[in-house]
Amino acid sequence: MRKRLIGLRKGAGYTQQTFSDKLGISRSHYAQIESGEKNPSLKLSLKIKGALNYEYDDIFFNPKRPVSRHNPK
Repeated sequence: MRKRLIGLRKGAGYTQQTFSDKLGISRSHYAQIESGEKNPSLKLSLKIKGALNYEYDDIFFNPKRPVSRHNPK
């Protein structure tokens, strides 16, 4: 679960429904982003960050998902 994203949304006074309406996406799609089931596109990521006035890149960090690391030789 993306606790930072949830906290920022709630702190800004949005429900999932009102925030997804603002973004122009369905509430179910947004809920899947918050739960970490789906990753937003770059365009949607920037829209979410802008709507929440959040400038950092860790908003979508999901600690339960393994991070893929490519180590070129």
